[in-house]
Amino acid sequence: MEQVFATDLSEKQLQHAPRVSNVTYVTERAEQTSFPDQYFDLITVAQAIHWFDFDLFYKEVQRTLKRKGILAVMGYGLLRTEYSVSRIIDRFYTQIIGSYWDKERVYIDEHYQTIPFPLEEITAPSFHNIVKWNLSQLMGYLNTWSAVQLYKKKKQVNPLSLIEDELTKAWGAASNTKTITFPVLLRIGKLRN
Repeated sequence: MEQVFATDLSEKQLQHAPRVSNVTYVTERAEQTSFPDQYFDLITVAQAIHWFDFDLFYKEVQRTLKRKGILAVMGYGLLRTEYSVSRIIDRFYTQIIGSYWDKERVYIDEHYQTIPFPLEEITAPSFHNIVKWNLSQLMGYLNTWSAVQLYKKKKQVNPLSLIEDELTKAWGAASNTKTITFPVLLRIGKLRN
């Protein structure tokens, strides 16, 4: 059985992770790990690289990745759905809560194409994550956005209340399901010789 090490800076996040026999969880920074040199065949980063100190992280990748190992950086971008709903979400994302996003969010908006990537890049296929959601599921997801949480904290009101009526009208019956598509962001590389 292959051994997997999962790291996160947040102990709380790791407490929510599923317990699997071949996965070991370690609380530490991606930029400074306790792993031996040339240890990993594969290093993955999911929806997190935009938070890293790039120079320190890539130094750690150089140290811990085996010579023929692979780094895969992935994430997901802004959802797409029917035009009438996407239009409202786009306005909400940029105009209502736009100034509440952390500055690092720009890397996601640019589909990770502007992050430093000092590896020999391997062309990645294009992927999308597709789900069927009702309005309640969509609203629940939007409510998880960090910019929504910061807006609520600063203004003491949920910004979703500013689009709820318009979104409900565009959605139709709350029980209706719609196809929601998330672009998957993916950069793959290997160490340069």
